Amino acid sequence: MSAPRVAPYGSWESPIRSDLIASASIALGSVAVSDNAVYWLEGRPTEGGRSVLVKRTTDGSVTDVTPQGFNVRTLVHEYGGGALWLHGDTVFFANFSDQRLYRQDPGEEPRPITPEPPAPRSLRYADGCVTPDGRLIICVQEEHAPDGQVHNRLVALPADGSAEPRIIAEGHDFYSFPRVSPDGTRLVWTTWDHPRMPWDGTDLWIATLNQDGTLSDVRHLAGGAEESIFQPAWSPDGTLHLISDRTGWWNLYALHGGELTPLAPMDAEFGVPQWVFGLSTYDFLPDGRIACLYSQQGLTHLGLITPGSGRVEPVETSFTAFRYIHAAPSGEQVWVIAASAAHPASVASIDLQTGHATVVRKSLEVDIDPGYLSTPEPIEYPTDGGLTAHALFYRPANRDFTGPEGERPPLLVLSHGGPTGQTTSALNLEIQFWTSRGFAVVDVNYGGSTGYGREYRERLKGNWGIVDVADCVNAARYLAQQGEVDGERLAIEGGSAGGYTTLCALTFTDVFSAGASYFGVADAAALARDTHKFESRYLDGLIGPYPEAEDLYRERSPLYHADRISCPIILLQGLEDAVVPPAQAEAMVEALEANRIPHAYIPFEGEQHGFRKAENIRRSLDAVYYFYARVFGFEPSGDVEPIPIKFMDEAE
Repeated sequence: MSAPRVAPYGSWESPIRSDLIASASIALGSVAVSDNAVYWLEGRPTEGGRSVLVKRTTDGSVTDVTPQGFNVRTLVHEYGGGALWLHGDTVFFANFSDQRLYRQDPGEEPRPITPEPPAPRSLRYADGCVTPDGRLIICVQEEHAPDGQVHNRLVALPADGSAEPRIIAEGHDFYSFPRVSPDGTRLVWTTWDHPRMPWDGTDLWIATLNQDGTLSDVRHLAGGAEESIFQPAWSPDGTLHLISDRTGWWNLYALHGGELTPLAPMDAEFGVPQWVFGLSTYDFLPDGRIACLYSQQGLTHLGLITPGSGRVEPVETSFTAFRYIHAAPSGEQVWVIAASAAHPASVASIDLQTGHATVVRKSLEVDIDPGYLSTPEPIEYPTDGGLTAHALFYRPANRDFTGPEGERPPLLVLSHGGPTGQTTSALNLEIQFWTSRGFAVVDVNYGGSTGYGREYRERLKGNWGIVDVADCVNAARYLAQQGEVDGERLAIEGGSAGGYTTLCALTFTDVFSAGASYFGVADAAALARDTHKFESRYLDGLIGPYPEAEDLYRERSPLYHADRISCPIILLQGLEDAVVPPAQAEAMVEALEANRIPHAYIPFEGEQHGFRKAENIRRSLDAVYYFYARVFGFEPSGDVEPIPIKFMDEAE
């Protein structure tokens, strides 16, 4: 191998191109297991972002279950999840175009089992289960009424579609995790009400499930305003299990004699924020043990809990990030979506004795030479208030190039969405896109992120736009002070809530030289007034009640302080986004225009909250790369289409 060429950071040629990311990668999710097969969803950018159900049978054959013309995706809470469930190998799923429920028996075409809604997509379904005898489905229904009101409830309907859904529980703002006991006689579910989010506080309920699908003897079991309950589930012997953060950490419990018994108390997170339905972090093995996922210090682990042991026995694997877990019928393996810094997210079975993984589907169809991959380093660094914050740091990595002597790389600070969420160590080609071109990247788990306990998560209470910004700013300053990066070439970017943090950092601090906001919040009050039901009161906890705290909203909104921005910004926005509507980006563009701030604005037709189409994924990455090249003064590698940047010539 020849010696690496010397070239300016940012300009390195890389095989990790935007078209590869857009066309060779898929999104994996929603694993389900039957006695005969494992199922998973594939989000395919090359098919317009269509979500396809795929199955692998015990003989190893892999086939698409979802025919052309169907898209397995629900819009309940807008974010969806929990769009499919099984009974044996019969599949029930929500179809994106009409939001009706469909039944697909083995070897047959899907057929609708819920009525045509009175208005397009006005009745939506998610997070269902089938009674053990296969007669009834119980699931979440979301109704979008003609008066604009949104009603969430639980419904029961015949699994053959012979009757319309019947409401069996209503009156709360939100419902999730309806789960039927193995003998079919009991139902549990969780609820929460405005202004709480599910990670703030939820309630767990239990009722007798009657033969006709109605409920009786409804009782409150656990939870409340200060306790978050996650993933109630029945073991095969009929014992109810759940995850609660009553100790400050999401730990696993079993209900015995009306009392919750902790199964493996530890400072670790067994739960995750319920942004979508259908999440699973533990499952039951035939011998009574529980296979589980738990997070510590930014890494996720696979473990086993033997009832009565009081501890988790780790299963050593090569992975450091997991999503979803379902036990295989044999009890010898579990099915997961697993990843590591060097391995893309994959559907895999893991042998619980050896930790050996059998990968059946990768999210990336090509292999990337490790010489072009940067390995994340967990870092802790000081932040405001004498506190410590967490992040993953990626150095520039490209076997073919090195930077000029004495030069430090530009730094890209990433602010994840949510803001209640977490970045992980899973291989992320969009990060590697930057590091393989000579950027350093720091992916920040700012205060408010999950994975570090409730106290860390609640640092953001009333402090959105302050704590998250401080932690991103201090990550950049820390790395510059350590000599890792060029303190004069710092950029920040994020999507959704991360876009808000980005805009705040560019508005209220002078640390960064550039930024990119993907469908970011520019006006917090507008978001409080004009967003979907699920998040319509989210900001009560993050900023304050609206409109009572209107002055505070204005104070925290970059839109009203755009005259303080002095560096170039690029904004990218889906024009069908119902979470952060396009008006947010358009208002910010008007403010940047009025103040003659260098900026670019790229709207995407047909995209919602997050880009799913291959051409738009490619276009957005290339546009931001070209933008940073102009700002930081290097020549971009590859064939990158220029974009217009208003007022850039004046700045130069």
